Amino acid sequence: MELPKKSAVRSYKTEFARNEAPISEGGLWLNGRRDGIDWCDVLVSDGVAYGEVSRMRAAERRIEQASLGAGIEGAPEGDYDDPTAVLAGAWGKDQYGRARVFSRNQTDRYFQEVQIRLRHNMSAHFCNGYEVFFRCLKTDAGYAEIVRWNGRNGDFTSLAKLVGLQYGVQDGDLIEASIVGNVITGYLNGARMISVTDDKIASGAPGIGFNFGVGDTNADHGLRYFEVHSYG
Repeated sequence: MELPKKSAVRSYKTEFARNEAPISEGGLWLNGRRDGIDWCDVLVSDGVAYGEVSRMRAAERRIEQASLGAGIEGAPEGDYDDPTAVLAGAWGKDQYGRARVFSRNQTDRYFQEVQIRLRHNMSAHFCNGYEVFFRCLKTDAGYAEIVRWNGRNGDFTSLAKLVGLQYGVQDGDLIEASIVGNVITGYLNGARMISVTDDKIASGAPGIGFNFGVGDTNADHGLRYFEVHSYG
């Protein structure tokens, strides 16, 4: 992914060098439980950022789990208290982020996801913005998806989703995401994988996140590195 040839309004990069619960890095991050209340926090341990264990009041249930005995019909269900961390302060509206994937013990029993957040706005009981994410599963059940969070817990809109082996990620993969005007795009290892247009959210901050409801596999997937640049 090539960055635009103009000066960044604000940039940041981290290798998650400090163990923290939740991530702070000197007060630079807002967290889903600490600040948003209705979501979960992002933790850092041994150079990996990952999500804390979900509240799991209502487990995730999707049609794709029918082969595992779920017998699901209709829309996905669950708490959707995704672990979320959003950088604080003002950012340019056009944003470019990249992150290095950490993944071990991959399983099809859960929907392990690594997410880059764009134009997110977090406050108590509110979080909106875009997320570009990939499933940590290198099989035909892998996927890439772009979702708009509308503000309240569980209120989201899937804007685009592609399923297949080529969309799943594994340890060491590089994921990237951008929003330029109303065009949102996801990349995997330098290749453009998924894109959509949406103009509902005009500004906000970048960040990272993970899917809720992954049981005790929360520490089996995360990010080793995160970098973001934003432009006016």
